[in-house]
Amino acid sequence: MDWSTEPSWKRKSKDNKKVYARFLNSVKPAELIRQLPDLHEEAFSKINCLDCANCCKNHSPTFKTTDIKRISKYLGLKESQFMDQYLSLDEDNDMVLKRTPCVFLNSDNSCKIYDVRPSDCARYPYTDEDVFVKRKQLTMANSMVCPAVHHILEKVISIL
Repeated sequence: MDWSTEPSWKRKSKDNKKVYARFLNSVKPAELIRQLPDLHEEAFSKINCLDCANCCKNHSPTFKTTDIKRISKYLGLKESQFMDQYLSLDEDNDMVLKRTPCVFLNSDNSCKIYDVRPSDCARYPYTDEDVFVKRKQLTMANSMVCPAVHHILEKVISIL
């Protein structure tokens, strides 16, 4: 099954929201965290981000100071120019893109700044780190954006 293009995964994630919440609230964090690297590897052996790019189409990463410096240099812009052209402050006072989809998303779902992308992008969807367990609301929200998160939740519920 091609998880990234299977149309029902989003519906299943929405339908299973309460199941995911109960599971994430009841699972022993250390036990799940031990499972994550293998589950992450399995999910991404089946899912090609370039088939989907839902994250880039629907969300903005948070741009940290180090991200802004690195990307500005790569684009040949002053940091202030980069920020003025592409970023704004959100309600949490985080620097985010002014609009979605991401301005750096190519038509083939590849990234124009992939080699210097923000750390949020490099880490997304946090399926191989403790954020998956520690930020349960984020994991549940990501399950409706990223087929890998959905796949991992479905798999881990069946094995733990």
